Amino acid sequence: MSEQQNPEPTDAENAAAAAAAEAESNEQKLVRLAKRDRLNAAATGPGGGAYPVSVPVTDTIPAVRARFGDLEADAVTGVTVGLAGRVVHLRNTGKLCFASLQSGDGTRIQVMVSLSEVGEESLAAWKDLVDLGDHLFVSGEVISSRRGELSIMAAEWQVAAKALLPLPNLHTELSEETRVRSRYLDLISREQARRSVVQRSQTVASLRRTFTERNFIEIETPMLQVMHGGASARPFTTHSNAFDTDLYLRIAPELFLKRAVVGGIDRVYEINRNFRNEGADSTHSPEFAMLEAYEAYGDYNSIADLTQTLIQDAALAIAGSHVVTWADGTEFDLSGDWDRIGMYDSLSAAVGYLISSETPLAELQTLADREGLEIDHPIHGKYVEELWEHFVKGGLTRPTFVMDFPIDTSPLVRGHRETAGVVEKWDLYVRGFELATGYSELVDPVVQRERFIEQARLAAGGDPEAMRLDEEFLRALEYGMPPTGGMGMGIDRLLMALSGLGIRETILFPLVK
Repeated sequence: MSEQQNPEPTDAENAAAAAAAEAESNEQKLVRLAKRDRLNAAATGPGGGAYPVSVPVTDTIPAVRARFGDLEADAVTGVTVGLAGRVVHLRNTGKLCFASLQSGDGTRIQVMVSLSEVGEESLAAWKDLVDLGDHLFVSGEVISSRRGELSIMAAEWQVAAKALLPLPNLHTELSEETRVRSRYLDLISREQARRSVVQRSQTVASLRRTFTERNFIEIETPMLQVMHGGASARPFTTHSNAFDTDLYLRIAPELFLKRAVVGGIDRVYEINRNFRNEGADSTHSPEFAMLEAYEAYGDYNSIADLTQTLIQDAALAIAGSHVVTWADGTEFDLSGDWDRIGMYDSLSAAVGYLISSETPLAELQTLADREGLEIDHPIHGKYVEELWEHFVKGGLTRPTFVMDFPIDTSPLVRGHRETAGVVEKWDLYVRGFELATGYSELVDPVVQRERFIEQARLAAGGDPEAMRLDEEFLRALEYGMPPTGGMGMGIDRLLMALSGLGIRETILFPLVK
């Protein structure tokens, strides 16, 4: 007889469970509010009560664990410390109570509150006033329990911040929706959430360190712009009351960073927030962190070398190795020199015959129709890129630079030095998604104007992602921009490559409806 499967709960059952949980939470909040009132009433001064202005912390939980982690069972140290943390476990018995305090990084230590140490009144107050989730200060001797658990034998204690709502069950995994909407609960309850925050900080610090070692200068460019540009994307719009004009949230910092290169900042980068009024999925967010960098007298080959170094250095910073371990335990190898393949060459190999920049549009349309692909705004470059993603992208396993793109989809890129109809652009694919893109930058203002005019024609034809003609940027180019290599890389996607997580897990507070 086969084992019977438990049916999935219905929407009505889920709603009833949520309503019951909300009612229980409200009931607990009322009880905790009464405890807050009692704490405030018992305060001896304006800085005390349920939310004192400070507590006399002398040590951190991680530091005490590092110093005394090897204590044998039933040992005493004679060392008194003052610690604070969040109560994540609580067990009250007769004359001896236990709690676990958790620091912000997730490190825990046991607290023992004994009648013989604190007295009857203090022990009774502990049992009455302390709840799971409270921030607590404890001062006492560092000891080891009979079972060998590193502990603080409390001589005194104080509520440092009263929690009015109960914590979720720390032994049950939060739903993804709860993790995203209430990231603070996620950080309290889940090690991976805390690790992601640390890894992101380490990664950004590593990027800045690598740039500094190579004499790059970090600058800031405007987020509010009178004209969106630097990428093919749909912008967010807003209005300035002070200037009585419509403005766009930045979709890319590219055109301003290039102005800096024109002005003589030969090696420049920015780590910034970009905003694109487009879809959200496992690899896209409407608001995201972006790195862009430009190197005068470089090209798309030198900037590819730099990008590989940036990513490998970041891997070393968080993992100590070029081989990173993802959240699911999978190891991903970022070591060595990464493959560089041509877009047209790899597509030709996949379909079995030559496709080049001169392949007629009708031939590309026939191939796309045969594969069931629908192409918006059908131009040569759109077909080639969509066909490449269809035939080639899924087969990439190692990090790979895909080189040499169609000219009509890359209006800011220099034409290829050898092949007509192609530009010197690469996309870096890692884990099956595009992580970064790099160019030999277009610095000829006459050709750039022609490209902008073509983009304006596409915009007039209904392409919402086409760029607008930017006269101020063209004017800057007319003063002379040196040969330059440039790159852009999503910080959130870099964390995805290093951790194996989805984009909503790498962004601490992602946008949700």
